[in-house]
Amino acid sequence: MFRVAIMQPTYLPWIGYFGLMNSVDLFIFLDSVQFTKRSWQQRNQIKNPSGPQWLSVPVISKGRRDQKIHEVALDPSSHFSADHKKAIEHNYRKSPYFDVIAPELFFVLDKPHHSLANLNIELILKLQQLLGIETPTLRSSEMNGNGTKADLLLSLCKESNTEEYISPPGSRGYLDESDAFSKANIPVKYFHFRHPEYSQLFGDFLPYMSVIDMLFNEGNDSSKMIIEGSQIVE
Repeated sequence: MFRVAIMQPTYLPWIGYFGLMNSVDLFIFLDSVQFTKRSWQQRNQIKNPSGPQWLSVPVISKGRRDQKIHEVALDPSSHFSADHKKAIEHNYRKSPYFDVIAPELFFVLDKPHHSLANLNIELILKLQQLLGIETPTLRSSEMNGNGTKADLLLSLCKESNTEEYISPPGSRGYLDESDAFSKANIPVKYFHFRHPEYSQLFGDFLPYMSVIDMLFNEGNDSSKMIIEGSQIVE
């Protein structure tokens, strides 16, 4: 059964993102849909002594309201990568695996990116490597997908010879309203993630941080916990 998942490329995603990626045979980055300002596409959270802290990527959006994710350019006047590295080092330098993970992560952040999608995807591929996930990936912007919502997902699935589509739970609403997949005889199942509680700095456990929070604190054990938390349901 050849399973495919499709997700937007987000900035330093949470651990469930990688659970979904690990659960399929092909992962498609949905970068051909409309960009949404102040969404997970351009920001995520790390933990500091006071709680969650946002790391946001400045982009050029003025006058470009309808641009697609793969068309979004980074703001060249910003020094966000230096700021993000400083925040990460400040909050995680005492974590057990900082010296292992930080050089790998910072190597990608130091590169001269111009595109938000390229930045996000390159970071995701590096984090995927650190987690030992070998799922191949494609970009929807380099495919021939057409339509919107369920129809777009179905067209990408057909192009990639999908036998079973694994959807994040947030898409259930519009997938349940459509008969596109049933007419195409492609079963749809849903990814469910049971968030583990792992070692963290700074007091009580705080879930739904970027995956780097887990990697800095748990290192190689991160993969096992992500796999254990992953489940595919009807």
